[in-house]
Amino acid sequence: MSNLFLSLFLAAAMSFAAPVILIGCTLGLLNIVGYVPGFLNLSEIAKFHILNFLAVFGSGKPLQGAITLGITICIVGILLDILNFYRYQSMRDKDFS
Repeated sequence: MSNLFLSLFLAAAMSFAAPVILIGCTLGLLNIVGYVPGFLNLSEIAKFHILNFLAVFGSGKPLQGAITLGITICIVGILLDILNFYRYQSMRDKDFS
């Protein structure tokens, strides 16, 4: 049973961190691209759209939107991990002889 809780914790941590890190890296990359001559407008427009997308999920606050998306994907990761654990247990209990 402790393996299940360890697996659930790791699935939750990775499922939460993945979208938050992806959003952060995308915004950071767009910030760096803004220093390249000629790409400032493209970078600003892309950042504006990403932050507006996040603000939809965060009641007007992009950071809260990123956390909301992270928690939602975290719940999905936990559910998929529970499904995987259940399927593995049911396959192990069957006799394939």
